[in-house]
Amino acid sequence: MMSQTLSHPDTITSLPHHLLTTLTLEVDFPATVVIGTTPHGHRGIARVAGGHFAGERLSGSVRPGHDWYVVRADGTLEIDVRLTLATDDGAAIYLSYQGNMRAAPEVMARFRKGERLAPEDYALQVVATMECGDARYGWLNDLLVVGIGEQMPGGVIYRLFEIGA
Repeated sequence: MMSQTLSHPDTITSLPHHLLTTLTLEVDFPATVVIGTTPHGHRGIARVAGGHFAGERLSGSVRPGHDWYVVRADGTLEIDVRLTLATDDGAAIYLSYQGNMRAAPEVMARFRKGERLAPEDYALQVVATMECGDARYGWLNDLLVVGIGEQMPGGVIYRLFEIGA
């Protein structure tokens, strides 16, 4: 077997990507179920009440879903979200994404109190997968999708990018 090495293994000068969709979620924060402190951290389940998504090839509405989250001992917020998307032309898509929100401890303390943060004060990133049985959207089943998020009043907005586009 022939061994290959990269000419610059520590540097990616260009990562092909394309904006897939912008996902806006409405979160019902008062309906959050607090599980409490467990061996994994402070756990809860936030209800996603709905929302919408819009992009060049992918647009529609978000059906209710949930975010199973845990705040680790180091203050990092880990998220695990599962949603059903309904496209404008009637297809159903399963969207699952995991990621985390990181910031300085004092910033995360403000976030836990419900304060809206400045976007430059934190990093919110996710890795997503999508599944769809509708042949028109079969191309979603094999995508590598990453995203960045931003807090907004009543929810969050994500820009989801297709990698390798």
